[in-house]
Amino acid sequence: MAEVAPAPATAPAKAPKKKSASKSKKSGPSVSDLILKTVSASKERKGVSLAALKKALAAGGYDVEKNNSRVKLALKSLVQKGTLMQTKGVGASGSFKLNKKGESKEPQASAEGEGCRWVSICPIARTI
Repeated sequence: MAEVAPAPATAPAKAPKKKSASKSKKSGPSVSDLILKTVSASKERKGVSLAALKKALAAGGYDVEKNNSRVKLALKSLVQKGTLMQTKGVGASGSFKLNKKGESKEPQASAEGEGCRWVSICPIARTI
């Protein structure tokens, strides 16, 4: 008789992987908070440059060379949120200063009624 190949052995059941110990967050302030403190402490009229910002963070004990990408991402996100305003440059390069809350880029509709929808409907609204 011809030898019959044994049935392939089933793979042994894999034990569920243990989750590694979750890393606890560092207790210090976030990069965004450090950047905001540095920019707000600056008295420069045109804002703080990226190089000056990195020097100030390094003087405060933050390892800028190791976390360079975090600094750039934090700057970009702060500019996108509107917390910081970029006075020069593009992206994470250039100069940054705090954005004034009341300042907005879009011009608001005038109070004379040009943008009012009632002007076309009500003739009294035109005279007021």
